[in-house]
Amino acid sequence: MRTDIVHIGAGELTYEIRNIVNVGMKLQEFGMKTYWENIGDPVAKGEKIPLWMKEIVADFAMEDSSYGYCPTRGILETREFIAEQTNARGGAQITADDILFFNGLGDAISKVFGFLRRTARVVVPTPSYTTHSSAEAAHAGDRPVAYRLDPHNNWYPDLDDLEKRIKYNPAVAGILIINPDNPTGAVYPEAILRGMVEIARRYDLFIICDEVYHHIVYNGKKTVAIADIIGAVPAIVMRGISKEMPWPGSRCGWIEVYNGHKDPLFEQYVASILNAKMVEVCSTTLPQKAIPKLLSHPEYNNYLAERIERYERHSNIAYDCLKHVDGILVNRTNGAFYMSVVFEDGVLSHQQTLEIENKEVQAEVERLVSLPGTSLDKRFVYYLLGATGICVVPLSSFATSLQGFRITLLERDEDTFRMIFETMAGNISRYLAS
Repeated sequence: MRTDIVHIGAGELTYEIRNIVNVGMKLQEFGMKTYWENIGDPVAKGEKIPLWMKEIVADFAMEDSSYGYCPTRGILETREFIAEQTNARGGAQITADDILFFNGLGDAISKVFGFLRRTARVVVPTPSYTTHSSAEAAHAGDRPVAYRLDPHNNWYPDLDDLEKRIKYNPAVAGILIINPDNPTGAVYPEAILRGMVEIARRYDLFIICDEVYHHIVYNGKKTVAIADIIGAVPAIVMRGISKEMPWPGSRCGWIEVYNGHKDPLFEQYVASILNAKMVEVCSTTLPQKAIPKLLSHPEYNNYLAERIERYERHSNIAYDCLKHVDGILVNRTNGAFYMSVVFEDGVLSHQQTLEIENKEVQAEVERLVSLPGTSLDKRFVYYLLGATGICVVPLSSFATSLQGFRITLLERDEDTFRMIFETMAGNISRYLAS
């Protein structure tokens, strides 16, 4: 075209979590059975939505008002309900006007990063959930500025590394925290979080904290909401119902703004996010209307507890299957429902393979691994998929130089879940020995 129409950050927008599905679907055409362990959708993995939850949603669907616009910030009664729940913990206080609804956290992430000044950077964790790291990099038209999560220390943030990224990069204006973490499944202790808040205070930064998995914590671990320890530091907290309820198809998430009026630049920035939402009019009405009744239902906590107990059980099965495999580093998952596995330095090569019985599948895998720029961990992921049907995501796609993969704990059938991880453990050993 006579004028370049491509956004400066277009090359940073990648989402391997869904890209790998295209490969899996192609291999299915050759008759391969696939175990989709790539995406964190509990419903797609067979989660049974209880009848009482469906009845609440159905009742709201019968109301004419559920089909109309709602206020731009979101339904007032729902925002008041959320603010009341948050304030009851005794930390930083908010009002209904400090809450803004979006069509899922993907929409929120796009707005929060997209309306930053282009030269202002948010330092993100590495590895990092792709939607965050891609959105931050795209807004700046440059690679993410990242602080290290340490696989040798439970995937906890390296606070020394975080401070160096900030101290020597004056463009950094904010810190992204994901707790519990995706893709690692780590749950951050209060002391770690307080250290991150102190760094933000000392360098006059704001915090973005993704807490969509805040209530999915297990194995005896504890954490705190960032609002409980934020003090006077400006912050945006991201929450939603897609994972906890779970209702990912609702596309319903929100941000909570803390200390929004204590810094004029932060206040102006938050106002720009609201104005951007106003241009779209509002987010979807029906799920917002349902939230207070769903979260306050007498069966809700029991239902969530049953799911958390299953994730805890599966996290230990997965860890026990993989912990003795030579050549990998694995941490027990303690929150959310993901596990990240790292290959030790030097164990991967471009000569390693797995035996694939289906010749058409083998040919396609060999074509894929021969493509220029295919990382070593993506090569393993392709061979694992072709040989076993187990679909995972290469860890290098999560804004990290580490080679490995992310897998979910969502398979409901325990026998199938155990089979997947035992199969994977055996194939990792065979691959590294080939």
